[in-house]
Amino acid sequence: MKWSSAERYKVLLSLALLLLFACQDVDHPRPLNSDFLTESADNNLPPEPSSQIVDLESLDQAQPIKKATSNNFMVVTANPHATAAAKKILLQGGTAIDAAIAAQLVLGLVEPQSSGIGGGGFLLYWDAKQKILQSYDGRETAPSSVDENLFFSPESGQTDKFFSAVLGGKSVGVPGLVKMLELAHQQHGELDWQQLFSPAIQLADQGFAVSERLNTLLRLVPKVKQRDEIKQYFFDQQGQPLAIGTQLKNPDYAQTLEKLAEQGGDYLYRSELTQKIITAVNQDNNVGYLTAKDFTEYQPVERAPVCRQIFSYRLCGMGPPSSGATTVLATLLILEQLAEPILVAGQEPIENNPLLAHYFIEALRLAFADRNTYVADPEFISVPVNQLLATDYLAKRAQLISSKRAMPDVAAGDITLPSATRFMTQDSPELESTTHLSIVDQLGNAVSMTTSIETAFGSRLMVGGFLLNNQLTDFSFRPRDVNQERVANRVEGGKRPRSSMSPMIVFDQHNQPVLIIGSPGGKRIIPYVAGFIYEVLALGRAPEDALQRPHITSIGRGVEVEQGAPASLIDGLAELGHRPKVKYQTSGLHLIYRKQDQWLGLADPRREGTAVGK
Repeated sequence: MKWSSAERYKVLLSLALLLLFACQDVDHPRPLNSDFLTESADNNLPPEPSSQIVDLESLDQAQPIKKATSNNFMVVTANPHATAAAKKILLQGGTAIDAAIAAQLVLGLVEPQSSGIGGGGFLLYWDAKQKILQSYDGRETAPSSVDENLFFSPESGQTDKFFSAVLGGKSVGVPGLVKMLELAHQQHGELDWQQLFSPAIQLADQGFAVSERLNTLLRLVPKVKQRDEIKQYFFDQQGQPLAIGTQLKNPDYAQTLEKLAEQGGDYLYRSELTQKIITAVNQDNNVGYLTAKDFTEYQPVERAPVCRQIFSYRLCGMGPPSSGATTVLATLLILEQLAEPILVAGQEPIENNPLLAHYFIEALRLAFADRNTYVADPEFISVPVNQLLATDYLAKRAQLISSKRAMPDVAAGDITLPSATRFMTQDSPELESTTHLSIVDQLGNAVSMTTSIETAFGSRLMVGGFLLNNQLTDFSFRPRDVNQERVANRVEGGKRPRSSMSPMIVFDQHNQPVLIIGSPGGKRIIPYVAGFIYEVLALGRAPEDALQRPHITSIGRGVEVEQGAPASLIDGLAELGHRPKVKYQTSGLHLIYRKQDQWLGLADPRREGTAVGK
């Protein structure tokens, strides 16, 4: 019998799940192969059947539209319904932020495992008229009453087992997405707030077809049915995931959106919905600690973007508590320092060039070592962003890279902090359930936004038709090392957990956007985004080719090569001292690239996203 690659993948993943479930008693923070917890179940699925509910006149082909060109506006999101909603808003005269809000509200319905109003995110906005780049932090916050021992027992010295931490109320932080979107709309929106909710409300009321991807994740992601609300919504009476093509309605979500449209963000933070969330979290079997005060005191934060000049372009991203920009930029700045040895490596594409791949991997490892040690919520620690990205510092880091052999161990660099305490390295799981959208409107305004509820299906708690996040598991479980030195990303009340979300906008020498980009993928977001930027801007590779080539990643430990990479690459990396593992990699790069006088929109072939322009 001959199987397709997708069928082979499903069989292999199912076997992997069985093996992993047999070994679930291992305590966190053992290094996790976390894909089995995430959206990595299937990356090459077709989009769900076109619905007649949303205007899909430009998305009516049997296969997803992964590439589009336009002289006017461009939209790239993770789902055809969301792309259509954004297009509709732009045709009505909305700005990029208007379109992004409409798309995100739809994503919370049709891609609920990835993001939604029960979670948070980061947003970059380019105001073309004012020529100003702004960044918005809508990251969740820890309840005010928790401390560094939320997932750790000082008496036993043990951390919570992973599922004990993830499932239920204990992992839920105060959602930040709605407040962030509301703030950005107040500053940059053109259409009425209420108007932006119409596509999602209509789709929730009338129903959408369950996609193959959603069905697959419901079958393969562990413990989705742990709570009654989610079980009743996503599964049939026999306890099976809703079949592909099933028309799924969500009247509770429609009602929630109607009230958010009428009352604004306060409906989530100061109403009966707030109390429903608190009750669901605090009365769960795995009790949480949210209070009404946590909600009323939540505020999104407008932060200064982190920008650096690299490869003759100005690259900008989100600063801490996101580690995305600092780590992506550090990786690329190290590679810029290695320009001469990279030239010697030759002109072959990275997947056919083990030495070039080696340099990329080593740069990532150095950048991740610094990330894990120094980056956390800047309201709680002093994050040395300028030192981490200083040219002389990264030149010294680059000198650690050999063309002959992989570094055996990688430590953080020595940076003098304002306080006397040096924070210790401690990793956190930060799994892969996230979404990204990129939008440019007819006036040239641009949005790069990444949002998340953390793992696939978040905490498994559902209130008001939407899922609640489990973002508190993005904190480091162990608050201190063996010498009792503090971990930067330890849990603290009111703190935002570190993130790897990496929405970015790249500018040319005339200060015009040339690339709007981001991806889901947990910590792997960083190598996904850095790898694409490096190949296109530094090596001159066509964006279409860079998007489709096999991923090569390292997130501070080990090396992963995407299924389909040449055997010569794997062998070559092994000869250099790496131990590459071949695995499927679930990027969802959604990007807009300026090609001469046109916008080129590209959606990652690994997911069900689409691009549309006019």
